[in-house]
Amino acid sequence: MENSGQKRKRSLNAQMLGKLLVVAVLMFGFGYALVPIYQKICEITGINILTPRDVKIDEPENTQIDKSRLITIEFDANAQGPWRFRPTTNSVQVHPGEMAHVVYEVVNTQSRNIDAQAIPSYAPAQAGPHFKKLECFCFKQQTLGPNEAKQMPVAFYIDPALPKDVKTITLSYTFFEIGGKTK
Repeated sequence: MENSGQKRKRSLNAQMLGKLLVVAVLMFGFGYALVPIYQKICEITGINILTPRDVKIDEPENTQIDKSRLITIEFDANAQGPWRFRPTTNSVQVHPGEMAHVVYEVVNTQSRNIDAQAIPSYAPAQAGPHFKKLECFCFKQQTLGPNEAKQMPVAFYIDPALPKDVKTITLSYTFFEIGGKTK
């Protein structure tokens, strides 16, 4: 037979086990939520913002090509650093919903490694949400070796929901050095 001291001890042990399980679940939840919290803090403060991938890469919103319209896409490049940066073609014409590929070229003119990032902008601004990039060098930082030249692809389509009055879109990239690292 159990005495009341052993029953109380067992009850306290069960309570402690329950508390430890709750703490373990809370710790796991906090660790799981840490990445989105960190990203939100970075977004709010403007620190370490990189161009995110478009949300629906595997399932484009509209796979139908609108053959009744032709959109001219112009390409521009701005270099903020020790390199040459340019698109290999000045413009292309695409039907909304049609996949297109272009290449930008960058040449590091320095004798040191450089870490860089490209940030896109769109004109007119209303075209930005309709410009869907599936592959882009702007998705991540680039490391260029001394005197290295790179061909960097952009694969995209224009969402057929683009307003009908938009006939020309300019995609402009500003390419700049990150952190001033020297090696």
